[in-house]
Amino acid sequence: MSHDHGHHHHGEGISHGKAFAIGIALNIIFVGVEITYGLIANSSALLADAGHNASDVMSLIFAWTAAWLATLKPRGKYSYGFRKSTILASLWNAVLLFVAVGFIAWDAIGKLEHPEPIAGKQVMIVAGIGILINTITALLFIKGQKEDINIKGAFLHMAADAAVSLGVVVAGLLITLTGYQWIDPVMSFIIIAVILWGTWKLFIDSVNLSLDAVPGGIDIEKVRKRLSEIEGVEDVHDLHIWAISTTTSALSAHLVIPENQTDEMIGKIQDILKKEFNIAHTTIQIEKSKESDLDCSKC
Repeated sequence: MSHDHGHHHHGEGISHGKAFAIGIALNIIFVGVEITYGLIANSSALLADAGHNASDVMSLIFAWTAAWLATLKPRGKYSYGFRKSTILASLWNAVLLFVAVGFIAWDAIGKLEHPEPIAGKQVMIVAGIGILINTITALLFIKGQKEDINIKGAFLHMAADAAVSLGVVVAGLLITLTGYQWIDPVMSFIIIAVILWGTWKLFIDSVNLSLDAVPGGIDIEKVRKRLSEIEGVEDVHDLHIWAISTTTSALSAHLVIPENQTDEMIGKIQDILKKEFNIAHTTIQIEKSKESDLDCSKC
């Protein structure tokens, strides 16, 4: 039996430090403004949006920290480095959003039970500023989100925030026109629905990657079929595909290749996996026959 190992690092550790710094600074300032005017205007919708924006500030901080950690070289017992911190950051961000939703719902229910006057115009002005800030922040990540799912998460969060702020503006307008105070907490529940809709997928994807499930966008059966189609490969078994980070996938497999093969063929296989499936980190074990393989069915 023989082993061969290869990996590529194209696109790993792309720097978006400036975008993160600007986005975090803008949103921290805006969260402070929203909380202040949310209390003054007695608006649960505005406070809800502030809570959502605060959780997104934390998301940006975690994503930025994880992106930095992913660039550190492997050392000591961390033989893969700290790339998986990007996955842990995504999972933690999802949990934070669920907690924020709980506080938003609690406040909105209280406002439904005990309606209080709300300054609709103030709500509209502050939320309008939020649309501008969140749109600017989203645009900072629009290019990088095509290359890095971690950056894509930041982009989607900010784009969703812009939409949520638009909803708050609509609530303020309707309250100003109708005088119906219940519109504010109802809009809070709509905001909650928007947050949960986006967060649930983030949570499930993060849990799956944490459990070393096959990354989204990769069909393991297609990979198995493609490997078996390569000339000289008689069998493919003990195939595993998992995520090292939100940008890098890894594969290990046992290939039965009876004839003597050169490193050229291994290189060819690795190139196919990289180009066709974007799997950059591969470990391939070559065997002369399937009988020579150890039982790895429980590996």
